[in-house]
Amino acid sequence: MKDAPSISVLVPVWNAAADDGRRLRTAFESLFAQCGTPQAPLPPLEILAVDDGSDDATPAVLHDLARADGRLRIVRVPHGGIARALNAGLEAARGEFIARMDADDVAHPQRLARQAAHLLRQPGLDVSASRVRFGGDPRTAYGFAHYVDWQNGLCGHEEMARNRFRDTPICHPSAMFRRSAVERFGGYADGDFAEDWELWLRWFHAGAHMEKLPEELLVWNDPPGRLTRTDARYTDTANNALRARWLARHLLREGRERVWVLGAGRVARRRLAPLWAEGIEPVAFIDIDPCKIGQRVPLSPHDARRVPVLSRQELPPPGTGLLLNVLTAHGAAEEAADWLGEAGYAPEDWLLV
Repeated sequence: MKDAPSISVLVPVWNAAADDGRRLRTAFESLFAQCGTPQAPLPPLEILAVDDGSDDATPAVLHDLARADGRLRIVRVPHGGIARALNAGLEAARGEFIARMDADDVAHPQRLARQAAHLLRQPGLDVSASRVRFGGDPRTAYGFAHYVDWQNGLCGHEEMARNRFRDTPICHPSAMFRRSAVERFGGYADGDFAEDWELWLRWFHAGAHMEKLPEELLVWNDPPGRLTRTDARYTDTANNALRARWLARHLLREGRERVWVLGAGRVARRRLAPLWAEGIEPVAFIDIDPCKIGQRVPLSPHDARRVPVLSRQELPPPGTGLLLNVLTAHGAAEEAADWLGEAGYAPEDWLLV
């Protein structure tokens, strides 16, 4: 089609008018204000507001916004959740590049132009994301602010791939990806898991190449009603199961069925409990607590098998086994990473989980 857009921005929306639509308007107005530079001109774009069966004033606000800017199209679907809404958006999208944003975030004016230029410069790149700025109060939401800092520290493909089993390394609303990536690796899966982390885990596993621009091109807001706070698909239990599923597939493909685990604490063991049901065998837990070393601890409250706790000096030599770094205390995983490097363990000898 001659006038088909190059970029389609998918914004799922559901009952987002609680503040008279102010936050919703701000989000879409930041998309209306997108512009380019001589080095990175803005390609033609469309903005798809996928209304997931809202029953408040959201439809009226969206229609007002569509009258203000003809690039906004409204796709209304029966309420079915974010994964179904996003897939409806993918089906309706006409662009070569698909950008994501949420209805309570704010885009930098040059966000879309810079990400499109990034993808155009690198034909083998599937996903261009960016660093983000935390839009909440770091004093009352320290954990989320710390998570944003952690994500922002991961920009290259290899470091994101290595960290993907710790948590999702890409802020989903900051991402732009090729339509061809959806065709090769699949769209959003709907299940009892976080749809964005599942997408990235599946795409990484299939060989997708992802990078993150170093600029903060999105304000990632943290309202009280965020799905990560209210939906059971984002709980620790759901996250642990999702992580185990894709970590096991990775380990089995690499022929690494037997692993050593750095960290024998209850939180670490609970986090990894679903992994043992996926065909992975723990050889031993490694700890520095003298009260734990020499003991045999259960794999989980529901698994009676007991595994020995060994000291760091009893680790297999570098190059002879895979270590899972699952330490959970603040700074402990990073300290262990430094220690492993000093002890001669290469990056391929261990994974951060």
